[in-house]
Amino acid sequence: MNSTILNRINMGFIAALIGFTSSIALIYQAASNLGADLVMISSWVFALGLGMGLTSIGLSIYYRTPLLIAWSTPGAALLITSTQGFSLNEAVAAFIFSACLITLSGVSGLFEKLMDRVPLQIASAMLAGILLSFGIEVFNVMNASPQLVGLMFITYLVCKALIPRFAMLVILIVAITSASVQGLFVMPELEWSIGQLVYIEPEWSVAALINIGLPLFLVTMATQNMPGIAILKAHGYRAPVSKLMTVTGITNMLIAPFGGFGINLAAITAAICMSEEADPDPKKRYWAAVSAGAFYLLMGLCALSLMTLFQAMPSALIYALAGIALFSTIGTSLQQAFVESPYKEAALMTFLVTASDFTLWNIGSALWGIVAGLITIAISTLVTIQKPVTAVARNR
Repeated sequence: MNSTILNRINMGFIAALIGFTSSIALIYQAASNLGADLVMISSWVFALGLGMGLTSIGLSIYYRTPLLIAWSTPGAALLITSTQGFSLNEAVAAFIFSACLITLSGVSGLFEKLMDRVPLQIASAMLAGILLSFGIEVFNVMNASPQLVGLMFITYLVCKALIPRFAMLVILIVAITSASVQGLFVMPELEWSIGQLVYIEPEWSVAALINIGLPLFLVTMATQNMPGIAILKAHGYRAPVSKLMTVTGITNMLIAPFGGFGINLAAITAAICMSEEADPDPKKRYWAAVSAGAFYLLMGLCALSLMTLFQAMPSALIYALAGIALFSTIGTSLQQAFVESPYKEAALMTFLVTASDFTLWNIGSALWGIVAGLITIAISTLVTIQKPVTAVARNR
């Protein structure tokens, strides 16, 4: 098989692997809190995998851009706390309502107009801030698993110098082999079976729409779609934002009755598909997103079995793999953010706020990083305008 094709498949697999393992526990808990059994939970994963897979493949091929679609991880976390006192049927109605709002934001074009006003340096700074913790986490988990993560890190350094195009593939093989030898990963007994979609009749409730649907929409747009667009922009890709919102919103409406609570533009995993490791040619990196979409489809079809398999993998391996896969993207983002320009100070504020744990009104630091950067630009512009006016007044 051609080495470039192998790299695309490998980076797509890593993106899907990280996306699945990093938040599947949240989805399991959110569904369980609503009274869903294991079959119903697998329906949630099947619906989400189907929606993410088809949209990732279709949009990436159509626009020839790495448009990876993922489930809303902050949305899943929100459901754990916001669905108390509501039934599964009421929650599903709220999922549909949230999807309708996303579709409306796409049809109206308001979200795209907002993102067009964000400078590249601010987008790059936000991306660097989002990914920074993943890079640092590699060395944090090295404390708990020094042999496993240390070997992965050394493998990265060697492969990056000798065979950079195969670096992530070699790291993945070395990591799984090392974990198996150390007894950290034991292949579980699997009974492969095709998942099934279970229809859940929506039950409309104003309280559920306000307490679940509206917050889910706001969190998905602010912490998922906005960073997703910023990451595309930071990598030089121009995507039809309004059309993407419309497609993901409509798809979300279709899968919501089966447990598909929210899909959106991917942020962190999308950055993996946009890295140089996916393909040296930026115009061909969309194939990595297509590969990830195919793995998401497989994930949905084999939801029960894959959940068992991925839960057996050591968390240190997953965290380290995610961080190492993002090393080059973090470096490139920092370089683009702090290039000499009028937005350098604003980029710094964006980076610091985004990298922090700052939250307000249940909205995470990614949105507030953008806000901090734009406020910095506004104040700087205002002061610059006022200086000449003051000088002229004094001369008079």
